[in-house]
Amino acid sequence: MTTTDVYLDDAYIERSLRADVVAGLTADPKWLPPKWFYDARGSELFELITELPEYYPYRAERSILSARAGSLPPVRTLIELGSGYSTKTRLLLDALGTLETYVAMDISASALAAAATQIEAGHPALRVHNVVGDFGRHLGHLPDGPDRMVVFLGGTIGNLEPAERAKFLAAIREVLHPGEHLLLGTDLVKSPRVLVPAYDDARGVTADFNRNVLRVINGSLGADFDVDGFSHQALWDDRNEWIEMRLRARWPMRVTIPAVDLVFELGTGEEIRTEISAKFRREGAEKELAEAGFSLDQWWTDPEGRFGLSLASAV
Repeated sequence: MTTTDVYLDDAYIERSLRADVVAGLTADPKWLPPKWFYDARGSELFELITELPEYYPYRAERSILSARAGSLPPVRTLIELGSGYSTKTRLLLDALGTLETYVAMDISASALAAAATQIEAGHPALRVHNVVGDFGRHLGHLPDGPDRMVVFLGGTIGNLEPAERAKFLAAIREVLHPGEHLLLGTDLVKSPRVLVPAYDDARGVTADFNRNVLRVINGSLGADFDVDGFSHQALWDDRNEWIEMRLRARWPMRVTIPAVDLVFELGTGEEIRTEISAKFRREGAEKELAEAGFSLDQWWTDPEGRFGLSLASAV
């Protein structure tokens, strides 16, 4: 049986999009948040990205989950943030024999519903509790319950800048009781020769995914971005140890966004940053967890040491 709590609706999403577009496109340099990649087309493109030979994070994390899920402590409630279609989570559901309730939080009600249908078919005794919400704003609405573990997979934590990560991890800790757990996926620092192709694949799927944020703004806010007028850029920032994805104007353009009464110009080569993807080292991840009130219990990597999975306890 599935229950659903809704903390955002189409009006909330549109207000958030408008606010982000105004803030980001009037800034210098310009930026847009990566969450706006994900309409139906964006979600489909990301699923294609996970299958690309260059995109190692999905396979690396899945290999860790396959090898280590049986080593996780017994829990009765599993809470996944940004769950999407819950593909990798099913490895955890199969391994956690004591599990009674699966709570999935995501901004997409359709993805939650689709995942719940498949989970119910494979685990008919499991209670599924969907939460349509933004994990950056609605963690306080997560249900209480016994023996909980929060799961945040995919290296998505890397989309947050350090101050945002600290606030987010502290908010998760505030939700949990002492002794409850956080399972956190973090992509690791490695050679740019491996990192950059993962965000700039030969087939151009990631480039199409990156430009999708412009399609979302065009469709939702009536903007007139020339989507083909932007090239995809994926750059390694050695100082911050993160990948930056940007959209670079191929030629001068004037953009009008009627819904927010915004008109601005871009020169040839001017860029809009659409995503950072921070990469981690064990000592850095452990320090950030400790500062948020967690103790690192286990640190696992894939055989090639490309991806890290942390099991931490709330203290």
